[in-house]
Amino acid sequence: MAASEKLKEKIAHLPHKPGIYKFFDEKGIIYVGKAIDIRKRVTSYFNRSAQHNKKTLKLVSKIQDIEFTIVDTEADAFLLENNLIKQYQPKYNILLKDGKTYPYIAILNERFPRVMYTRNKINDGSRYFGPYPSVTTMHIVLDLIRTLYPLRTCTYNLSPENIAAGKFKVCLEYHIGNCKGPCENLVDETTYNQNIAQIKSILSGNLSVAKNYFKEKMSAAAEEFQFELAHQYKQKLDMLDDFQAKSTVVSNSLTNIDVFTITSNEKCAFINYLKVMNGSIILTQSLELEKKLDEPDEEILASVIIQLRHEYESTSREVITNLELRLPLDNISITYPQIGDKRKLLNLSLKNAMYLRKEREGRQEKNKDLGEQREVRVLETMKKDLRLTELPRHIECFDNSNFQGDNPVASMVCFRNGKPSKKDYRHYNIKTVVGPDDFASMYEVVTRRYRRLLDENQSLPQLIIIDGGKGQLGMAVKALKDLNIYGQIAIVGIAKRLEEIFYPGDSLPLYIDKKSESLMLIQRLRNEAHRFAITFHRSKRDAGTLQTELTTVKGIGPATAEALLTKFKSVKKLRQLSQEELVQEVGARKAAILYAHLHAPA
Repeated sequence: MAASEKLKEKIAHLPHKPGIYKFFDEKGIIYVGKAIDIRKRVTSYFNRSAQHNKKTLKLVSKIQDIEFTIVDTEADAFLLENNLIKQYQPKYNILLKDGKTYPYIAILNERFPRVMYTRNKINDGSRYFGPYPSVTTMHIVLDLIRTLYPLRTCTYNLSPENIAAGKFKVCLEYHIGNCKGPCENLVDETTYNQNIAQIKSILSGNLSVAKNYFKEKMSAAAEEFQFELAHQYKQKLDMLDDFQAKSTVVSNSLTNIDVFTITSNEKCAFINYLKVMNGSIILTQSLELEKKLDEPDEEILASVIIQLRHEYESTSREVITNLELRLPLDNISITYPQIGDKRKLLNLSLKNAMYLRKEREGRQEKNKDLGEQREVRVLETMKKDLRLTELPRHIECFDNSNFQGDNPVASMVCFRNGKPSKKDYRHYNIKTVVGPDDFASMYEVVTRRYRRLLDENQSLPQLIIIDGGKGQLGMAVKALKDLNIYGQIAIVGIAKRLEEIFYPGDSLPLYIDKKSESLMLIQRLRNEAHRFAITFHRSKRDAGTLQTELTTVKGIGPATAEALLTKFKSVKKLRQLSQEELVQEVGARKAAILYAHLHAPA
């Protein structure tokens, strides 16, 4: 695809260095990419157009400017690209976003810390765990912690001075055993923080610290014949065992591993992420991503690994995938296991990704079937309402547009199987009619349309709709008769005022139920034809204004006229400019001519 001279010059001066590049259209950034060699990568977009798909060609056609940033290494380019995509969310980049704000469990940065959940992660010194893809999962973990450890829930400022001054009194939570009463100094800070340390271990996926603690306490209490206390510790130990049992256990030898798998079709990629700690899967998430430029699976998965690891604050040094990837990240090993426990773990993740793909594709197929059933139902209703002999799978609708006789145009829109077929839409300039004659204009465009179809041996529609009353319908019928195809195509007219349906030769209109799906489809065709005609007429009228207002001035050419109207929008605004301001736009000679014309007496 050819680039403008401005872009060619920019591309020629791009560096042979690693970094990122940004493509811009008139509104802003539309794509961010990374490259080991910026110039080679950007040049490939413009020099290998035969290898690009339609989406990439469309991206290239919109590029109006290019910027780049050089970095030291490929790894830096990888991370910078990821950050810029999240910051700008360009149209042609794959984005990890689903409109949700996932919850975190926060251990607040305060004396006698509270443990609570939040959706807003802020830099206040608190420790955040998560995010949790499932709110239910988050509440299960939080309930376990609050059952195991008596923690305060009040918002008091428990400074040593406030507690010593006796500003606070224990509340109901203390009396029912949910809090140890730090507000009255009934628990020392060291003991409280030991509990907080165990909570941090549990939230990090390591249950062994808490389990060992409760085992020791249970044994010590039993040795001192405090059997009731020992039983309480036993219950807490059982809770941890039960919680761990509900997690999917894969292998005790596997710890701190991230697992990513991907499967895809032409339109979407389906990804599963498993987080493994101490032999158990502590987090799982499946994602569906729409492809933007037919990206290969390797490129999509590499981007997702970076983003999800950052999102979940993963510290894992080992990543297992179902593709052989090379991530330019320090101290991260990417493995593609073929046998053993890791292979079983990989298969489990891939099974989740495949399940998501099958479920989505099944839903799409079902929606497609339902859509086709609805289309057939609407067309069957139209066939019955209009008393047609065959199903109107191909419908064409005509409309005229003019303003006080100026720039008369017409439009034809085409629907196939109840849906717009925009490649078949047609605009018509009225050639044989002088003045505002809608009847003659309708005869001309219908004749031209179906003579063309007959000459090219193309199929005719099952139904023609004329936007207008008896007069326009009559002229369309005459055109069909002159072409010797009247009777081969059903034709009706629709009048706007009362939505009356007229048949050729019938003086009485047909009134279809206002809630009928067939009338709604006819109205949609009529409105689309009207919109298409009006849009074309306005463009013609604007072009005519350009011709008559400026280009008739001797010495002012079409390019100058178009540039001025593009910038100032109207001749009225041009009249408001001084001659000196016009000189800055078009030069002294043209400015003198134009100023004299614009300010000449009427």
